[in-house]
Amino acid sequence: MIAKSLKQLLTTIIVGTLFLCGTANAGETLYKLEKRTTLPSSDTWWDYVKMEPGGSRLFMARVADGLTVFDVDENKVVADVKNSIGANGPLILPEYGRAYVAMTDGTLLTVDLNTLEPIERSQLAIDGGLNSAIYDPATKRIHAITGTRKEISTYFSLDAKTGNLISKTTFPYRKMDDPATDGDGTLFAPVRYDDLILILDSKTLQEKDRWSVPCHPAKVKYQKKTQLLFIACIGENPLFLALNAKTGEEVARIPIGLGQDALIVDNQRGRIITSNGIDGTMTVIGQFGTNNFRYLGTVYTQIGARMMDIDKRTGHLYLVNADVTKSPGKSETDESITTYHDDSFVVMTYAPQ
Repeated sequence: MIAKSLKQLLTTIIVGTLFLCGTANAGETLYKLEKRTTLPSSDTWWDYVKMEPGGSRLFMARVADGLTVFDVDENKVVADVKNSIGANGPLILPEYGRAYVAMTDGTLLTVDLNTLEPIERSQLAIDGGLNSAIYDPATKRIHAITGTRKEISTYFSLDAKTGNLISKTTFPYRKMDDPATDGDGTLFAPVRYDDLILILDSKTLQEKDRWSVPCHPAKVKYQKKTQLLFIACIGENPLFLALNAKTGEEVARIPIGLGQDALIVDNQRGRIITSNGIDGTMTVIGQFGTNNFRYLGTVYTQIGARMMDIDKRTGHLYLVNADVTKSPGKSETDESITTYHDDSFVVMTYAPQ
């Protein structure tokens, strides 16, 4: 009887120790809300927010309120870019002195980073809006990607220096999110509703391989030092996945919050963070080497705070949100009506702890 009790005690201690090793230290905050800045706004949604690499400016695509540039050091708006109504997905390229902005009317807006004045706004898609754009350093091209369609997604490939269109490539999928580049000629392209990652040649966009994943992949990041691909999935059972980027072999699988719309990799602190708008949380995952990932904790933010980016100079995370009212549709079958409150748009600064 004593031996059995001792065995149970030792088992409890071992299990408890393993649990503690797989989470944050007791009482660890992970991230703390440091600032909350409210900006003028109208009844509009928003999409991507992007930090300028190496700089202090946060570019926020606020759709009907246009592209807003917010200096995080000065904690104030420094520009509302002209001719930017419909801004959806900014891409900031300091090496070319330009920002490219995917617009909801299918145009691509080019902005001078020095003056924050528009250079041109060119029509790319004629069947709906553009969702976003990414830069591939191997080819020095940008790829602007369409939003959700009924059947076909399109990549518009352009010269990053001039913005000149090089090619247009279509794929037989409803929704393709931003691909990750390895910088050496390969793109990892998530196909959201088909549970696929396409391995593409970054110049020709020809498919080299494809991997099935157990969820709806929405965000992907490539980590060069480990040659891993990180994936954040949406849906009823959202997941973080880490895959070997050479073979597609799964290295880690960790549940995350509902409504994920941003995936951040903080290499300096060994953390991976998702912002989850439905739950109003951030899921924080620790990386301890190439094959060791652990859930560290959940930071509660606000319901609706789904978009986020990181200031790599400080590790600060910037999330945005606005107050909202949802009203019944005109009939039982209609979707609810979403109304965003005027002057309620907020930039939230979370500092790492």
